[in-house]
Amino acid sequence: MAPAARRTWGWLMDPSMISSVWLAAGRGRAAAPKAAVSPLESRADVEPTNPIDGLVFGRLKRLGIPPARLCSDAVFVRRACLDVIGTLPTAAEAKEFLLDRNPAKRSALIDRLLERDEFGDYWAMKWSDLLRVKSEFPINLWPNAVQAYHRWIQAGLRQNKPYDRFARELLTARGSNFRVPEVNFYRAVQGREPQAIAQTVALTFMGARAENWPKERLAGMAAFFSRLGYKSTAEWKEEIVFFDPGKVPDDKSPPAVFPDGTPARIPPDQDPREVFARWLIDPKNPWFARNIANRVWSWLLGRGVIHEPDDIRPDNPPTNPGVLTLLERELVSARWDLKRIYRLILNSTTYQLSSIPGSDHPDGPANFAHYPLRRLEAEVLIDAVCQITGTTEAYTSAIPEPFTFIPGDQRSIALADGSITSSFLELFGRPARDTGLESERNNRPTTAQRLHLLNSSHIQRKLERVRPAPSWGTPRGNPREAIEGLYLAILSRFPTEEELMIVRDSFRPGGGKGREALVDLAWALINSAEFSYRH
Repeated sequence: MAPAARRTWGWLMDPSMISSVWLAAGRGRAAAPKAAVSPLESRADVEPTNPIDGLVFGRLKRLGIPPARLCSDAVFVRRACLDVIGTLPTAAEAKEFLLDRNPAKRSALIDRLLERDEFGDYWAMKWSDLLRVKSEFPINLWPNAVQAYHRWIQAGLRQNKPYDRFARELLTARGSNFRVPEVNFYRAVQGREPQAIAQTVALTFMGARAENWPKERLAGMAAFFSRLGYKSTAEWKEEIVFFDPGKVPDDKSPPAVFPDGTPARIPPDQDPREVFARWLIDPKNPWFARNIANRVWSWLLGRGVIHEPDDIRPDNPPTNPGVLTLLERELVSARWDLKRIYRLILNSTTYQLSSIPGSDHPDGPANFAHYPLRRLEAEVLIDAVCQITGTTEAYTSAIPEPFTFIPGDQRSIALADGSITSSFLELFGRPARDTGLESERNNRPTTAQRLHLLNSSHIQRKLERVRPAPSWGTPRGNPREAIEGLYLAILSRFPTEEELMIVRDSFRPGGGKGREALVDLAWALINSAEFSYRH
């Protein structure tokens, strides 16, 4: 794109705007006005719709924090698609939703999204980060095991496997890492010492950083994993994980003690992991339901009720204990059906608030007074760019092993292996999958990222292939349809009349500039904060 063209479209690209005018209108409001001030907000009143809202709005009222307005339909369809399936809605999907007059269309959209195949792909990506699904150093699962493990995670999510069963199968797994995929939970740990395994289990299923526990407490939990054995087979890089009854604890070995301080009774011929798993998934357990309820809330609303979501400890209390208790009880009563929790959160007014704050109160974000601005994950961002431009992405692996060939139509959110990557994914903060910590993913924006979207040949080549869909019209035949088509495809909304007036001037009929203007507009919209952020 030429410098002059970039100046023409520069009004769209201020990283502080979604749009800066709209955000400025929202900041500092003491109370939400009746009329919507931007395409990001709805005119509907903010009213509680489920028990979550009563708890959140009650606390906001006590703190004197006005909630944001409801988000607009355009924001909701984009937000829900990105948050639930990690996929930008197509122009046709966005338009259909916006023109739908069904008052229950938001709830209906949530139900459809939870049943789409992309739900399994996107959340398998999230779980693969936590479970360290990676071929190479320092995890070294190797490609065959990675593929089997990822398929097992993905299938469980698509089938909505109860969460207690999911955890139990991982914790008690035994057999070949190629033929019993969940066995790889124990291979994806940096160290096979019982304490290293105990720390991984605590982080994953209790949201606790056990390395900070007193030595005696960690040793008591580690005892449950002290009789685990590993052995190789004649198959290349296959390994058997098994319960080794020959590893009998001696008098000097610390006894198995549950993290709540209760001593465990383990028969000599029983795998201690089974005893631990039974304790962990018990509905009365103080950590299990709380951890996953807090994680799901954090994934959908940008921060946990306990923040950070994997740092649960007595001196890090929840900002709204009632919300967390409600989610825990709902999950247990639903027999560990995680989609029940997704539905409850997604259908709440709290989730559907605008990202424009109702005031500048410093405690607003921690109390969920508005939806938080968050940059799209690296995988979601490049998939969105490829979807808009009709292009594909190339991925590479450190070494040429089986399963390292990636089909041309592979989406980033569906990549199984953390060792298979691209320069874009690395630049935009995809996690290395070495630790299982949520903070390993780096979503902080950088100058290098901005320059890549603005000036790289990688993005420019993709933009040069942008073509209007048949339903959009053409730049020369009907500029308005082409402009609206791009706005719907990239921002999931129709342009405002002001935007149409500015943009339409660049589509000069008969001047041969229609195609160039289309590419310029796509470039400007992709470089807007409204595109690259959840809002």
